[in-house]
Amino acid sequence: MAEDQTVAAAYYHEARRSFRGYKRLAEGAFAQLQDADFFYTPDPESNSIALIVKHMSGNQRSRFTDFLASDGEKPNRRRDHEFELETGATREQVMRWWDDGWQIAFQALDSLKPEDIARTVYIRGDAHSVMQAINRQVTHYAHHIGQILYIAKLIRKSEWKSLSIPKGKSEEFNAMKPEDRRPVATRL
Repeated sequence: MAEDQTVAAAYYHEARRSFRGYKRLAEGAFAQLQDADFFYTPDPESNSIALIVKHMSGNQRSRFTDFLASDGEKPNRRRDHEFELETGATREQVMRWWDDGWQIAFQALDSLKPEDIARTVYIRGDAHSVMQAINRQVTHYAHHIGQILYIAKLIRKSEWKSLSIPKGKSEEFNAMKPEDRRPVATRL
């Protein structure tokens, strides 16, 4: 039983580490953008960074509010509205959505106890263990952060500063001492 609790605590630590890493990557992209860039869409069927952030924040609010006690798809969530931007939206507003969503997610993770790991939670009526529900969110946010990075790279073009190993620099990176290999994103 003690070993199970140790594994659960290690899992929660890893989930928080993953969330922090993905959050840091997106913030590395945000730092390279002008205010108007948050609202750029590559084509009419694509979402802007602002819309992706709004959606992620709505998802975080829905999934992680009352995480153990209520379905992760809250009745007051209006997912389709997450893909609509109000006229006059600003970068500051987008960043508030970003910060608020992550705060809710981290608070929920920080409140979990090792014995909660196998508890059942629901998302849209489907049963998940706590671990399954967290894994679902880690992969969901990684997907959207990949979209954010791709759009930011499209915008910045040759001015993009790599947040990992720069293109054509793998051998140089591999020749470094492990303690000197930290990708740029971890130093932000």
